[in-house]
Amino acid sequence: MSNHRTPPAGAQTCGSSEHTLHRRLFLQGSMAAGCASVASYAGLFSIPALAEQTRRDGKKCILLWLCGAPSQFETWDPKPGTDTGGPFAAIDTNLPGVQVSQLMPRCATIMDKLAVIRSMKTEPSEHFQGIDLMTRGEKPRPPFTRPILGSVVAEQLGQLDSPVPQFVLLDPCPEGNEFKAFKAGNWAGWLGAEYGPVRAGGEYSIPDILRPETLSETDHSDREALRRFFSRKYQNEQRSEAAASYNAAFERVKGLMSCAPLFDLDSLPEADRRRYGPGAFAQHALQARHLIENGSTFVMVANGMPWDNHVFQHEMHQMLVPELDNVLYQLVTDLDERGLLDDTLVIAMGEFGRTPWLNEARGRDHYPKAWSLAMAGGGIRGGVVHGATDELGIDMAESPVDNHQLFATIFTALGIDPDESYDLPDLPTFYRVEGDATPIASLLV
Repeated sequence: MSNHRTPPAGAQTCGSSEHTLHRRLFLQGSMAAGCASVASYAGLFSIPALAEQTRRDGKKCILLWLCGAPSQFETWDPKPGTDTGGPFAAIDTNLPGVQVSQLMPRCATIMDKLAVIRSMKTEPSEHFQGIDLMTRGEKPRPPFTRPILGSVVAEQLGQLDSPVPQFVLLDPCPEGNEFKAFKAGNWAGWLGAEYGPVRAGGEYSIPDILRPETLSETDHSDREALRRFFSRKYQNEQRSEAAASYNAAFERVKGLMSCAPLFDLDSLPEADRRRYGPGAFAQHALQARHLIENGSTFVMVANGMPWDNHVFQHEMHQMLVPELDNVLYQLVTDLDERGLLDDTLVIAMGEFGRTPWLNEARGRDHYPKAWSLAMAGGGIRGGVVHGATDELGIDMAESPVDNHQLFATIFTALGIDPDESYDLPDLPTFYRVEGDATPIASLLV
């Protein structure tokens, strides 16, 4: 942390029986989650002008979280014909002189809409630390917990009075090794419970939140008013953060009761579901588009840790990369055709890259020294490839980018001041981006 600045003025599952979101999983995630209003989702969006305004106001973000870390060689930075490049060829894109892996033919046709950073250089080489760094933007400083990117975006750009969750995590898999442990932590940090994510996944819907037919609307409202009175009374008298989190969770459930149809993919056109593909990651990317269209501010799409290919790297990536290629193509194209791309930032990244060499199990291991990611829309200039690695992809050749510069770029693209300090009474001064990082000017519109 740096204190040198003056604060500015002013449909597949992972095989687990827990892959759906039930009450226990919901409440676990919602203890660090936020509140939503009791307004009727149906009523809100039955007014066309208000619906359109709610869907389009402000910048939004979709993070395709490629947990486990994809290989840069089989995606954005191919090195064909070298000892490190692997068996796949490089193909031309619609940007003259720019090539990507042959496993990404669809993205090759929309490179004019994408921005690729080929020169990411970070420090952590283990998953938990890498996930923490690349979702929060900064190394931990115990006992303080920095909020995750989605929480910051929801706090800065979201609409707390909307029944639609502002920060959603779509992840059907409760497992995922280090990612499982990370998901169990505090995502909202010092921003507070109301800015944590709603977690959904599995069968893509939220069950068990409808009012029982045996309970009248009046009785239901009276019950909730009584619960809220005593809970708020206890929270105020005891100054209890735990009680505040429980209250936030109850408020969020109440909001979810009104907008549960947003989580039902069966309501979307079958043609759209076929275009995105049958896998959970693909279907959740479509659901992310649907949520963003209807009022969410930040949606994170994850799927366990499938990219951690220490064994049979090339065989595994030969299955994973084509799905990512199609998902990113469909998502960016859809947002563009619907007039939403300019205001919706799409990020596709993992926690680091993969080694230029193979291990004895024909896998690539963890490699934070030189890796790639891609972005599109939402204030990011398309048709840009920033930075480069050397001939073998072992180190930087030009313009290395660290987590600070990346987050400064993301925040600036979304219209959030990266240099602003958090208003944290009785705590040290923290900034959205620590240090002297400046955004990458060539990537910004």
